[in-house]
Amino acid sequence: MFIRNAWYVAAWVSEIQHVPLARTLLGEPIVLFRRASGAVAAVEDRCCHRGLPLSLGEVRGETIVCGYHGISYEGDGKCAAIPGQSHVPPRMRIRSYAVVERDELVWIWMGAVADADSVLIPPYPYHNDHTQWPHLTHTQHLRCSYRLVIDNLLDLTHLAFVHKRTIGGDSDAHSKAQFSVTATERGVKFVRWLLNSVPPPTYANAVNFKGRVDRWMDFEFVAPGVVYQFTGALDVGQGAYEHGNRQGGFALRIFHGVTPETADSCFYFWSGSHGYRQNEPHVTQALFVALSSTFAEDAVILEAQHASLRRRAEPLFSTTHDRARVIAERALDKLLARERELSGT
Repeated sequence: MFIRNAWYVAAWVSEIQHVPLARTLLGEPIVLFRRASGAVAAVEDRCCHRGLPLSLGEVRGETIVCGYHGISYEGDGKCAAIPGQSHVPPRMRIRSYAVVERDELVWIWMGAVADADSVLIPPYPYHNDHTQWPHLTHTQHLRCSYRLVIDNLLDLTHLAFVHKRTIGGDSDAHSKAQFSVTATERGVKFVRWLLNSVPPPTYANAVNFKGRVDRWMDFEFVAPGVVYQFTGALDVGQGAYEHGNRQGGFALRIFHGVTPETADSCFYFWSGSHGYRQNEPHVTQALFVALSSTFAEDAVILEAQHASLRRRAEPLFSTTHDRARVIAERALDKLLARERELSGT
């Protein structure tokens, strides 16, 4: 069962043009399209005449037109016109979804349109500041449960083992990191400090450190599918840990949006924004390449893990490093329980 009364990332704004985009979200085939007015619409990917996916049709003005018999639909799912027939039956309509464009993202509410409250959309203003936080974006498809992706982001001890060539660093420093976790109304926050540690390759290639660094990892999970990341490092003695100084050095913000496709697959929408050498476009590109390599390493682990858990889901045991993951799991389970209560299942 999925949490439907929530906002999920459906696409990057740049992905939605005047050509239909088919995407299955939470097991539901959806087509997204940009109308002539510029507004994005999302409806079920099915013509209610003969069932052909509307994504095989075309966008015409404010409507999407079926590629089989030319029947057109408004953004709210209402049938607009039937070629050769003046009367359109009122019941001839398909499901529509509430969508909002914000912070370079297209958000979709998977529950009833009337219940959609845009105030609940997780904000990410850094996407709107290309001067201080230049970035590139990516949509990644993973053959695993979306919850495994969330788990992976909330237990960072894997960095030293999975990402040795990129952002990993000293395994001993990761296992001994200072770690604080705080439950929030909508998820969990945690901060990890790797003090007096060797900067990993991605950090050292980006910034000219003098030697060892104090490195922070500041994360927040907002249920059901968003993780904010602010990580960075300063030379030891610059007051990063002692005085909260995070100016200069290496500074990286990553947006992670994880949306279920099916029970066994998901979409992973991510961006990497850098707060160093902002006027050098090749630095933005180099960071994107490094992050792409890093998340490709994650994909191998997550897809193998998912396949293993499908064969045998238990027993699994938690460690001290799972504190944030456990709180996030409880937040998701609480939302699921509310869904079941509302649906009477």
